[in-house]
Amino acid sequence: MNKWVDKGFHQNDPSLSDMLVTVNENDDVTGYETKLRCHQGQGILHRAFSVFVFDHERQLLVQQRSALKPLWPLFWSNSVCSHPRQDEPFEEAVNRRLYEEIGAKSQLQYLYQFEYQAAYLDMGTEHEMCSVYIGKIEQNIRVDPAEVADTEFMSIEAVNRLMIASPERLTPWFKMEWKRLMLDHKKDIDALFR
Repeated sequence: MNKWVDKGFHQNDPSLSDMLVTVNENDDVTGYETKLRCHQGQGILHRAFSVFVFDHERQLLVQQRSALKPLWPLFWSNSVCSHPRQDEPFEEAVNRRLYEEIGAKSQLQYLYQFEYQAAYLDMGTEHEMCSVYIGKIEQNIRVDPAEVADTEFMSIEAVNRLMIASPERLTPWFKMEWKRLMLDHKKDIDALFR
């Protein structure tokens, strides 16, 4: 039996039927598969993106994922993360999800891409070729409660402390991406505020 359907996730999230872009380890398109199928079992490698947005005080917007999420529900994560749909350009997808999830618009900057795979209990797996973006927003956001349970603007130092104090409360991709941002992309973050 399909655990996601058994627990009602398919009815709670109509986007699970969205067609995502499957790829190989070189990010060459191999086909298209539903969001549901891409995340079941060991997962199917597919394109994704993560967005880190900061306010004018250099605070990162972190979000607590909705309880309706089948993978990592109520875990804290980066500002926005999602997937481009079949035939949807990356820039269009990233801006669409930024607006849908938190009601914000931003000039986003692409930083890097990486592949990761992470399983959540026996519910499924994220196996993604993930592109990472940064940007600036105002604090007056509007969240979609089906996607986001809570939000907080945190200083870079506070996020660093959170990574050490409560890693078990954070999504695996958030931890991987934040480490890389702090090692390789501090200058890119600083450049947002020039």
